[in-house]
Amino acid sequence: MANALQAPKELTSELEAIVGKGPMPRTEVTSKVWAYIKANGLQKESDKRTIVPDAKLGAVIGNDEINMMKMTGKISKHIK
Repeated sequence: MANALQAPKELTSELEAIVGKGPMPRTEVTSKVWAYIKANGLQKESDKRTIVPDAKLGAVIGNDEINMMKMTGKISKHIK
C-alpha cells in the first residue's frame, strides 16, 4: 500500500495551471512546482530560498515574496 505522500490527490485549477492535470502525488506536485519556479526564474537572486511569485504561482501561494519553507503550507491548501 502506498503511503500518503505517494497517493494521487485532486488539485485545484490554480495549482493545475502550474503542474498540469491531476490527480497526482504530493511528491510529484512538489517536483513540478520547483521545475516551474526554476524555469521561470522565480527565485530571488540574492537569496535562492526566497520565491518571488509570478501571476500564476501567486494564485496558489499569494503575491508576496515567500520563504521556500512556508511555500509548502500554501500549496497544501490546493491539494484535496
